[in-house]
Amino acid sequence: MSALGTSPERSDADAKLRGQAVYGADLSKTGMLWAALARSPVAAGHLRAIDPVPALRIDGVLEVVTAADVPDWRTGVIVSDTPMLAADYVAYEGEPVAIVVAESRAAAEAGARSIAVDIEPVEPVSTPEQALAPGARLVHPEWNRFAVAGGADIGRNGNVVAEVVHDPGDLDEAFAAADFVVEGTYRTPRQYQAHLEPKMALATYESGRYTIEVSHQYPFRLRDRVAQILGVAPSAVRVVGHHIGGGFGAKLDVSLEAFAALLAQRYRRPVRMQHTALEERLAAPCRANAITAVRSAVRRDGTILATDVEIVSDSGAYANNGPALSSIPMFVFGSIYRVGTARIWTRNVYTNTAPTGAYRGVNGPWLVFANERHMDAIADALGRDRREFRLASLARDGDLMRNGQPLEQVSILREAFDRVDDLSGWQDAGAGELRGVGQAAAIWLTNPMPGHATVKLNEDGTATVITSATENGSGAVATGLRQIAAEALGLATDQVTVTMPDTDATGYDAGSQGSRTTHVVGRAIADASAEVRSQVLDQASQMLEAAPEDLVITDGVVSVAGVPTASVTLGQVAQSVTWTEGPIAAGASYVTPTPPHDPLCATGMLIKGWPTPTYHLHQAEVSVDAVTGQVTVDRYIVCQEVGRAVHPDAITGQIQGGVAQGLGFALSERVDLDHGRYVQRTFKQHGLPLAADVPRVEAIVMEHADPAGPFGAKGAAEPPVVPVAAAVANAVAHAIGAPVDVLPITPEAVLDALERAQ
Repeated sequence: MSALGTSPERSDADAKLRGQAVYGADLSKTGMLWAALARSPVAAGHLRAIDPVPALRIDGVLEVVTAADVPDWRTGVIVSDTPMLAADYVAYEGEPVAIVVAESRAAAEAGARSIAVDIEPVEPVSTPEQALAPGARLVHPEWNRFAVAGGADIGRNGNVVAEVVHDPGDLDEAFAAADFVVEGTYRTPRQYQAHLEPKMALATYESGRYTIEVSHQYPFRLRDRVAQILGVAPSAVRVVGHHIGGGFGAKLDVSLEAFAALLAQRYRRPVRMQHTALEERLAAPCRANAITAVRSAVRRDGTILATDVEIVSDSGAYANNGPALSSIPMFVFGSIYRVGTARIWTRNVYTNTAPTGAYRGVNGPWLVFANERHMDAIADALGRDRREFRLASLARDGDLMRNGQPLEQVSILREAFDRVDDLSGWQDAGAGELRGVGQAAAIWLTNPMPGHATVKLNEDGTATVITSATENGSGAVATGLRQIAAEALGLATDQVTVTMPDTDATGYDAGSQGSRTTHVVGRAIADASAEVRSQVLDQASQMLEAAPEDLVITDGVVSVAGVPTASVTLGQVAQSVTWTEGPIAAGASYVTPTPPHDPLCATGMLIKGWPTPTYHLHQAEVSVDAVTGQVTVDRYIVCQEVGRAVHPDAITGQIQGGVAQGLGFALSERVDLDHGRYVQRTFKQHGLPLAADVPRVEAIVMEHADPAGPFGAKGAAEPPVVPVAAAVANAVAHAIGAPVDVLPITPEAVLDALERAQ
């Protein structure tokens, strides 16, 4: 029986259900010190003095470390703009200004709270509009001294962190030929990842090397970032991973780890750090807030002649991933729909707010929200059925994206429209007073970047996969990677073990992000397993006196095809070869090739291609209470293409989770800023959807095998969140007969829209 297409139990299920799994937050070491950060209470200001005396009076506090005691250079993922500790200027509320070292967590946190920080406040640059206003104060007056990785030209200028411009130069001509112009401005807020396990780090220092134990999505980036901050070689840093209590992108970059490592060296004792609940929010790399303005030149027959897109997104006080994410609009607008020519102008800007970063579906939810709301607006202006207009506008196989990349399988979307319609007829859905139906389509990538795995056959006939791929909760490691190895080796899935991450013991892996683990690491495992299988067959052929090509492996047994009695177990093969030639093992790496594209399509592009694309259609049916403005999602359907469904239950679980997060973004979650400071500071205020708010999600999984993927698999975990806000907003707008172009769609916003529509 094939291991693929089944849903075996997760390898971590028993330990997690029984509370026995060891998360980062559970770690402890003998002789361990605790440290905590003192953070700026204001959004912007000049740091005049830090008085450590109140902290040092607390029993158990050993030291207060300030900027004078730590490396004084700036670092960053792309732009080196971030100090380890603020020295003379704070750029956001929550920026670290000092570290308190103590014998206990209570003492460290009390010391951090008690430090007297003298800051002369300045009026913060709180919004992207303020950052771009003529004469705006520069968040970083010295911005042009910040180094950029590889010396890339990312269009920096003043408060503009990065700028991407795609301008074919023929927009005016297209708009002059239009019968009418449709315009819309779409505003979206930040979104907090709301993972349950806080960020933490436990560091030790020995023989010139740092070891950091952590719950992290990307151990190798963490290794390299800590080395960058401390000014040491990456090989001087070892990162050991543990179970992760949620991340959703928030645990992709450095947080507390470099502080803990520095102190471990300073004291020659283990040092532990962990965020408080408030710190998690103040320092969270939330999904960026953004403003997207779209206008389209349209003919009466529905032909879109041109689209003009202008985007401003908020990077917060430091660049983080913003310069790379600024490329993503190029792959959303003018991709799945034929829109003629297109100008796409994206600016990512500094503000005096907490730096934004990666959250599941980076930028996708708000970009697709704008794109799909705009498609509804055009259909309404034409008096066309919204589904029919989308079908008429769909790109065709071979059409080019804005970067010149051909879409080879975009016709999958037409299949998705048909399959959703078979399940819930469009004409009947959303019928009734204050009831509505909305659709949103999307194309999403499977993240590339390197993945490595070593597969070894154990002497008892089981297999071990050694990799630093991380199990972030999706099941990609706990199910999918094991199934791929099992399928390749002829084993049951429970006969395959996958190790925890350890950067000293494994080849480079680019972490749990962008649905890449099953596709990229799975491919590396499939290739390594193929080599292991070849070694097994060579040895077994000698033991059975048969040609390797005449042998089959089934359920851990190697036998001669058609002669099942002539057989040996994998354990017997492994034991035999161990004492003659050495253990059976093989390693392999895989990096997704960059798709064909036009490298000159835009200025400032850091992400050049959209590899291993998958196709998605969501349909939401909603009802609106005319008295309260409350929106209820009555039915939700997802049609998602995955290449090959390795573990169907894991995929449907990811679809359910992604929709839940998308519903929160669309309807209820608040991450508001007031003069640069977060308003919501607890889960009670935050507005996360509860179980009662999330409908049963009906999932249609389409399989179109990718030749490069392991047994055809593509990515599956990230994209379910991407079209949700768009589908829900389109349904609400249909229900109330008024545009819904600002998120979240709160009851107050609905009542205002109803009043305007009267």
